[in-house]
Amino acid sequence: MSSVYEGLFRHVLFPLYESVLRRRSTLAYLAEAERNQWLSADELGALRWKKLERLLAHCWEEVPYYRRRWRELGLEPGDIRDEAAFARLPVLGKEEIRANFDDLHARSWRGCLSYKTTGGSTGEPLRFGYTRESYERRIAAMWRGYSWAGARMGRRTLYLWGAPITHASARRAWKDRLYHAAFNRHMLNAFLMSADNLPEYAAAIERSRPEIIVGYVGPLVRLAEWLRAQGRKPHRPHAVLGAAEALHAPQRALLEEVFGAPVYDTYGCREFMLIASECAHREGLHTTADHLHVELANLQARHAGGESGDVIVTDLHNFGMPLLRYANGDMATPSRRTCACGRGLPLLERIDGRRLDTLRTPAGHLLPGEYIVYAFLDVLSVKRYQVVQRESDALDIRLVPGDGFGEATLEQIRRLLENVIGESMKLRFHVVDDIPASASGKYRVAICELR
Repeated sequence: MSSVYEGLFRHVLFPLYESVLRRRSTLAYLAEAERNQWLSADELGALRWKKLERLLAHCWEEVPYYRRRWRELGLEPGDIRDEAAFARLPVLGKEEIRANFDDLHARSWRGCLSYKTTGGSTGEPLRFGYTRESYERRIAAMWRGYSWAGARMGRRTLYLWGAPITHASARRAWKDRLYHAAFNRHMLNAFLMSADNLPEYAAAIERSRPEIIVGYVGPLVRLAEWLRAQGRKPHRPHAVLGAAEALHAPQRALLEEVFGAPVYDTYGCREFMLIASECAHREGLHTTADHLHVELANLQARHAGGESGDVIVTDLHNFGMPLLRYANGDMATPSRRTCACGRGLPLLERIDGRRLDTLRTPAGHLLPGEYIVYAFLDVLSVKRYQVVQRESDALDIRLVPGDGFGEATLEQIRRLLENVIGESMKLRFHVVDDIPASASGKYRVAICELR
């Protein structure tokens, strides 16, 4: 029955809603994106550069910030002749956006944009604008990327996702329920998850019996840990998609063990929506290179562990408030492989997480938060953990104790961490009852509060 509704939704209801009622071009952009994914790497590169050239010319003519900045550097659009030259342009950071917000708007698009605000992991939310075409292409890129894991539109899906905690009006709540019902999806608020209500979340999965589960990695992992501890086997979906946080190998293994289904990694951010996602081969994450220009650059020297770089993104279709070479604060590792699926979209080997989740050693090296996951992999007497760095030579380690926890546990953790960071880093242990999620509903295992 579900497959019947899926076909009805994809071929009748969604086109009626999107193209006729909303008068949007999402389906046309989706068809274009599905064709583009099979282009060769060279063909995709040529397509991307053509779009970049058009965007650069537009920024010179229409966007005061870029015209002024490039003049300061003695540059004109004609001087940027290829992607190598484009990569030498200044990186745009959140501070530059806040300081030049008005001047980053194209003159002809003023008053015609939609706006969103990031969650502000640093305590300073960021507002940005985008055009209707950019939004519709983002939706198309999302559906294409999710479909690689089988998460097609209209398929019965459960989302463990962030949602406003504020009370919605009765009319708004009714509209939201109708909207999600039409898409055949059930929404669970990740922001409200706690140790006390985990059974309610497990029961919701059993009631909805989803074919696909999509969720924040941290809450998914916490629910899986609880299910395993309770000896419960939940409803088995066809696939689980992790989002919003880095998915590390131990977490993937846990989710696959508990849910009995393949787990796929996806990567995006609020500024651009989906940036990359895994296909059925799971040999890396395909970037949406026909829609976004994605670069990796080392903005800070001496990364520990080698090739991980800062994610730099340019939306090729946002002509209203263009963000050229925007550093979103994430880190990823490139891949030199080509995927067996045959798609020309380039691969990222993995998403390493937020730069904010990257710790600093006293010697000045960067230690990705991923290492913390692996350091605690064999520490079986700790239920949950979090490492916070507020000083250059000290780490605060919060631990929720489990069976067998004691001084030997602390010594084991100390030894594992000192193997990498050395003995000059002070380790301060704090035993707590629980470690709550952040305001965004995410569970960060490593937090760096240094500037």
